Amino acid sequence: YLQLPADLTKMHLTDNPHPQVTHVPSSQSGCSIASDSGSSSLSDIYQATESEMGDVDLTGLPEAPVDSEDEEEEEDEDIDRTSDPLLGRDVVRECLEKEPADKTDDDIEQLLEFMHQLPAFANMTMSVRRELCSVMIFEVVEQAGAIILEDGQELDSWYVILNGTVEISYPDGKSESLCMGNSFGITPSLDKQYMNGVVRTKVDDCQFVCIAQQDYWRILNHVEKNTHKVEEEGEIVMVKEHRELDRSGTRKGHIVIKATPERLIMHLIEEHSIVDPTYIEDFLLTYRTFLTSPLEVGNKLLEWFTVDSLRDKVTRVVLLWVNNHFNDFEGDPAMTRFLEEFEKNLEDTKMKGHLRLLNIACAAKAKWRQITLQKPSRDSPLFFSLLGGSDKGFGVFVETVETGSKAAEAGLKRGDQV
Repeated sequence: YLQLPADLTKMHLTDNPHPQVTHVPSSQSGCSIASDSGSSSLSDIYQATESEMGDVDLTGLPEAPVDSEDEEEEEDEDIDRTSDPLLGRDVVRECLEKEPADKTDDDIEQLLEFMHQLPAFANMTMSVRRELCSVMIFEVVEQAGAIILEDGQELDSWYVILNGTVEISYPDGKSESLCMGNSFGITPSLDKQYMNGVVRTKVDDCQFVCIAQQDYWRILNHVEKNTHKVEEEGEIVMVKEHRELDRSGTRKGHIVIKATPERLIMHLIEEHSIVDPTYIEDFLLTYRTFLTSPLEVGNKLLEWFTVDSLRDKVTRVVLLWVNNHFNDFEGDPAMTRFLEEFEKNLEDTKMKGHLRLLNIACAAKAKWRQITLQKPSRDSPLFFSLLGGSDKGFGVFVETVETGSKAAEAGLKRGDQV
């Protein structure tokens, strides 16, 4: 067989069908409605199929002690503590109050989690935000009406509001209010800059983070070295950011942060960096926000399948797609046809192991459903054909369904097990 992707090599691919796979009980439909109950790896599907399908008889087994109510209460308290937003703010404040030299990697990660929600940091790359978090200083102004910056005062920092509201009164009489997440102060330049207007607090307990001019200029002006832009015909079609996931430097590489829809689709079959191992899963989860139809992806995958060197990568994408988002196929006739065509391609290229994985994924996601098909008379055609039966040695399956027929409208699909 062709080389399987790394996370699929745990599966056993043999010429003989697995005994638990060849017989699917009537409670399963080979291609029926499923729900996106959450992503899972393909090895999870295989292990689930390995076990006996149906309810397990537990009668006669010895009883084992269960967790006490006290332990459950403690677990509930832990959950309450972690989900409390005020407690989260306290943790962030503890990290902020430390001197920059004393901040640990965990402190910076806590700050990153909080800061990425603020508008002031929205258009910055992850590496820039991380560096800013490592040098920021925390300041509190307790009284409302306190002047933070005078008109004409030389600026030396960039400020981001974490709590409270400030007002900027301009010399021409206009004023502007800034609240949580807004910023004011210097621009990323080493030139001398002066405040235009007066900045004062409007409420008590205003909190800020400040970043010195030298640090702000250094971090924002060195962002170019951390990004790699891919150009085609004079236009930027993809931007990658260099990231280091630990200080040892062993886990570093480029991660895609923005691209055109066409380039994002193409990146599915390109080599993925060690710091971006879940690109395919992320794409399959989010493509709905920038593509009008999943067939844009499906048609490309069928086209790439004809290229020998891309066949394994394409198959990996389809298997993950079926496994994690089966409703994309079940609820869309065009995508169901795509899956049938892809299945036929696997048969034609004799990729038996991959075909078996596809069948396992579909069977594991299938659920019971009931279809009512009414005929005007006994002699009226059914508009579908069946395959199998006891004389054939396997279950009864729907082989074909006539397009546009009453059977198709009722929801009957090729591959359904009766």
